[in-house]
Amino acid sequence: MSLTFKAGGATIHRIIEMECGFTPALEFLPGLTKDVLEANRHWLQPAAMDANDNLVLCFQSYVVQIGGHNILVDTCVGNDKDRAARPLWHHKKDTAFMDGLKRAGLTPNDIDFVMCTHLHVDHVGWNTRLENGRWVPTFPKARYLFSKTELDFWLAENAKTALPPIVDSVIPIVEAKAYDAVTSDYQLNDLVTLLPTPGHTIDHYAVAIGKGRHDAVFTGDLIHSPLQALHPDLAMRVDYDGKQGAATRRAFLEKYCDTDTQCCFAHFPSPSVGYVKRWGNGFKCEYVAS
Repeated sequence: MSLTFKAGGATIHRIIEMECGFTPALEFLPGLTKDVLEANRHWLQPAAMDANDNLVLCFQSYVVQIGGHNILVDTCVGNDKDRAARPLWHHKKDTAFMDGLKRAGLTPNDIDFVMCTHLHVDHVGWNTRLENGRWVPTFPKARYLFSKTELDFWLAENAKTALPPIVDSVIPIVEAKAYDAVTSDYQLNDLVTLLPTPGHTIDHYAVAIGKGRHDAVFTGDLIHSPLQALHPDLAMRVDYDGKQGAATRRAFLEKYCDTDTQCCFAHFPSPSVGYVKRWGNGFKCEYVAS
């Protein structure tokens, strides 16, 4: 599948920052048993799980060109950030993200809206860039859309103990007054709507596009791995509310199962985009072909 594709009247670009075996499956999904992992090894490897049983995750953003706007859904990990717990991300200085924008024919000045599905470290990193020792908005002409409930929660958590991703990637946007605090069912216009999908975080949202129908939907972290499609009850290790997340995930998969809505998964391995189909007692993604 090309990194650029169509959905309805929209042109969509995948901006891939990195893709790799990330965390052992049994750690990433604490409810996963060795027996279930073994039963699924034959289809997980090598695309969705590497030889060391690490789940393969793609860290990517989507740029949606629709209705005359360039909309960036999530902003990955970012450069120059203090992420000591993640050596792969710590003070990173690569050009992958900006090269992806360039391939799409875009610069940071071309982005009109940044939609952060939630405020975890790997979804806010390129919100800001380091300039003369200060964190400034990477996309200077954009309005950043944060869920108000999500933003309030993380600002309160940061007030208790400083959280680097909030300090360097969220607060500078707030201080620049470059954001709008919205509800998680906010409608940008008749083509772009947010969908409440809580559980992974307190007020996570997905993004749907299309007039009168959903031509495509961007999942954020309501689901991380194809294994969670087959087994929707598997919570991810840092879910805010695992049971709520499982209910959200199953409802999402049921809603889009056997429809022609293209589901654009945040972390599924490449090609990451496809149609939800039923598979036994669960679901799978039937990827869009090249």
